[in-house]
Amino acid sequence: MSTSQGEEAAGPPVDREPGAVPRERRQLINVAYRLLGSLADAEDVVQETYARWYALTPEQRDAIASPGAWLTRVASRVCLDLLGSARARRERYVGEWIPEPLPDRAEWAEGRPAASTVDPADRVTLDESVNMAFLVVLEAMTPAERVAFILHDVFHYPFAEVAEIVGRSPAACRQLASSARRRIRARRAPEATVAQRAAVVRHFKRAWEAKDIEALIGLLDPEVSTVADGGGIVSAEPHPVEGDERVARVFVDIAERAPDLSILERTVNGQPGLVARQGDALVVVLALDVVGDRVTHIWAMRNPEKLRPWTT
Repeated sequence: MSTSQGEEAAGPPVDREPGAVPRERRQLINVAYRLLGSLADAEDVVQETYARWYALTPEQRDAIASPGAWLTRVASRVCLDLLGSARARRERYVGEWIPEPLPDRAEWAEGRPAASTVDPADRVTLDESVNMAFLVVLEAMTPAERVAFILHDVFHYPFAEVAEIVGRSPAACRQLASSARRRIRARRAPEATVAQRAAVVRHFKRAWEAKDIEALIGLLDPEVSTVADGGGIVSAEPHPVEGDERVARVFVDIAERAPDLSILERTVNGQPGLVARQGDALVVVLALDVVGDRVTHIWAMRNPEKLRPWTT
């Protein structure tokens, strides 16, 4: 995913063909989602970016050598501004805040997601840079670190261009990206294959449905943690729940309180995950991180505002 520190990425190709600007939408959504961890905010950023483009005079637009690069710079700067105020907003947020899960109604089978029916123009490319564990690490970075790392290591923008966006020297941006990489390495555990993840998540689903606390404990890492995001709108644990037995009891309690709960296998941020419904209502999307044959982290999205893309 990253380039070596001694190399400089070539950056995106220049596209001056008619229709090139509208075709940049997917690229902008991909950049903004990774920078913000929110699909709704990413869509707002893209709308603002296009508004600024079409506010230019035809002469100003013609003078821009690479419209795609211009759009990405503007979108990244808007994201940088939003990230700067995000921490203050998070302090006012009720309960735990976790990134918005990417909607993908595709089932997965034998560890492989089924083909998605999402419009490719609006779809976020699913790779390791959007799995929930990765996005949570990004949340711990400073805004400048996050922008420098995502643009350079994920999207291969040269540090000279990143510097224009962040407002620092290329050397400083190189250091920001290096610091971000250290954060990633410090938190990265040995990864399970997608098939291994799928098997563990499926066993977790069956144990949850059976309310089998011993089976759940056997699937959970002793230091497992569960974080739930209700946004103050619906009920959710206000703080992380840690430890295999405590987490197992939380899920058994949920199953006992909601006997009509329907648990479905779905792709969540490119990984095998689970969705729970009560009747026609989607009540939670679960992203699970798996190391070896144990679940190490569970992120439970309950906030209905963050679940809108899953229900429309």
